[in-house]
Amino acid sequence: MTIRVTFRPDNHQPPVIQTPLPTEHAHTSTPATEQVGVGRIRKHNLSSIEKDKEKIAEILDELESFIGLVTVKRLIRDLQAYVEIQKRRAQEKLIAEPLVLHMIFRGNPGTGKTTVARLVGRLFKEMGVLQKGHIIECERADLVGEYIGHTAQKTREQLKKALGGVLFIDEAYSLARGGEKDFGKEAIDALVKAMEDNKDNLVLILAGYRQEMEWFLQTNPGLRSRFPIHIDFPDYTLDELLAIGNLMLKSRQYELTPEAQGALRFHLQNLLNTHPYAGNARLVRNLIEKTVRKQAVRLFQKSSSSREELIQILPVDISLEET
Repeated sequence: MTIRVTFRPDNHQPPVIQTPLPTEHAHTSTPATEQVGVGRIRKHNLSSIEKDKEKIAEILDELESFIGLVTVKRLIRDLQAYVEIQKRRAQEKLIAEPLVLHMIFRGNPGTGKTTVARLVGRLFKEMGVLQKGHIIECERADLVGEYIGHTAQKTREQLKKALGGVLFIDEAYSLARGGEKDFGKEAIDALVKAMEDNKDNLVLILAGYRQEMEWFLQTNPGLRSRFPIHIDFPDYTLDELLAIGNLMLKSRQYELTPEAQGALRFHLQNLLNTHPYAGNARLVRNLIEKTVRKQAVRLFQKSSSSREELIQILPVDISLEET
């Protein structure tokens, strides 16, 4: 039985595979019935295409809603354009570039690397690049074993889980810290092999501090060429950190008074001046959670509280202690 592959003109969809009806049905069906059936198939396909377009638009809207990350957003949209154009070229039977989409994410903790990796998996699924689009997050302990042969086994297990999606390895540079005799090298070798064997159904993202990741790539000359996409995640500015804090509070139905807004700005500025990696969302989240707890302790001392009091955050609720 012949299976026909139709490349649809819409660029958000993979080819449509149409399997003809069995022979006995073909003899008994009238041309009119066949035309109706084809019409239904086309209508169904069109509906599916529109739904996938909407999903891609929703994912990109979510990306744009992230505070900051201007360069990251642009690079993700560039990737989307690159993938779509290669699909168009393939449809026109032109030479298309191979879709090697393994990435290096460089930046301090809390700058959005994991969040963006999850979004990338979902986007590539809707674009037909990945079958599942899920993400498996792991680190050295999940890949490196304690004896010869154990590392390859553990690494293969993580790779198997990630097939059809994204394998995200945080602090990836730690795999090379032990030198030639360290089991981490065995994990790297297994990852490199898997990248070749599953290049059409796996995206590998290595993440970590900027300088450490640069050192990591230098330890293995073959790694850099296997990761053509490098994305730097900058630290957040003071205004971006304030916006993140306000968004976190709003999502929990809290609100800063004007005075508390000034107090939060003052504390965040102090943190940026005294901590080398303070410009990240994780630190803001810790500060907001501590602030909410302090507000609860303050209100708990009263026998009752108004709705406005339960919502408002005052300057006294904001503190740098133990943050």
